[in-house]
Amino acid sequence: MNDGKTLLAWWNDPVDYPWLVGTLAARSALGPLRLLIGLAGASIAVLGAVIAGTPIGPTNPAVTSTIGVAAGIMWALRWWLLPWPGRIESLLLIAAADVLFTVEFLQVPDRLFGAMGALLLVVTGSYLGFFHSARALAVHTAWSLLSVIVFSVRIATGGQDVRLALAVGLLLLAAVVSVLPALQILYWLLRTESLSDPLTALLNRRGLEIRLPRLVQRHPAVCVIAFDIDRFKEVNDTWGHRVGDTVLSGTARRLADAAGRSAVVARTGGEEFVVAAPLGAAAARAEAERLCRAVAEPRSDGVEVTASVGVAVFDGAACPECPRPTPERLLHAADSAMYRAKEAGGNLVVVDELTLPPGHRH
Repeated sequence: MNDGKTLLAWWNDPVDYPWLVGTLAARSALGPLRLLIGLAGASIAVLGAVIAGTPIGPTNPAVTSTIGVAAGIMWALRWWLLPWPGRIESLLLIAAADVLFTVEFLQVPDRLFGAMGALLLVVTGSYLGFFHSARALAVHTAWSLLSVIVFSVRIATGGQDVRLALAVGLLLLAAVVSVLPALQILYWLLRTESLSDPLTALLNRRGLEIRLPRLVQRHPAVCVIAFDIDRFKEVNDTWGHRVGDTVLSGTARRLADAAGRSAVVARTGGEEFVVAAPLGAAAARAEAERLCRAVAEPRSDGVEVTASVGVAVFDGAACPECPRPTPERLLHAADSAMYRAKEAGGNLVVVDELTLPPGHRH
């Protein structure tokens, strides 16, 4: 992947916030995180109380310090006493904190100390970089850049040496603006690698488990198509494992190219692949047969490759009263249909339509 494609993929990655929160909850990590995030708010409240009435404190402590202290206390109580926020509330909380940090420290008469308050934007930016998308972090970065400029101009217009204002601005620029996007890209790369199959660059099973629920939730009709390369052991025994790896990577490329951008494509096992797409029953069968033919197209090395294909499809529009299946049930049904295709000789498509009673399924 070249640099441009890498940056574009990072920029367009939606970030599955519920999955991230669910993963942390499963590891019992949300409690300690809530404690630490709330502690940050409590620290801000204590800071506001400590500097009130001092030479570096706000000129109107009765209002400005009270707002800062109250906001810090409310922040701490929200994180300590309430459940982890949903995605929208999470973004709103960080946006409010960003604005409050900048506005509050602009009220501090010591302009150099006030500029140091911009360092708190690193805290909110770090949270955004982990839990939210590149676009959310970009908005925060733009606000941080504006804040750094305002704080630096404020120093220069307050009687300080312009070079000092420039130096402070450059320090804040490095600490507040430039570091967080770079760290988010590195984190995104590591997360992407952990969800990808190293041989084929498709999603692995864990990546499929993240993407498939999103597809099931967003579309009334969805199909899961399971592929198993026929007699793959014979390919390895006859041609060697290097050719076997080439067959796997070539099959992955053919499936990804043929399935299109709306589909989710994954390698779930040794010679097993899954394609999931928002398609109803008739379209799902046609798509599975088309993909089956794509896999079987002649290869330049002379190796014949076919696949047994199982399809599980649910069409909520065709059967509004039918309960929506879980992603796990769709995968299990597709696997079962695929094994029936393999038992029938392979290079075959078998469909299990989950909106039909069991006695009427294919």
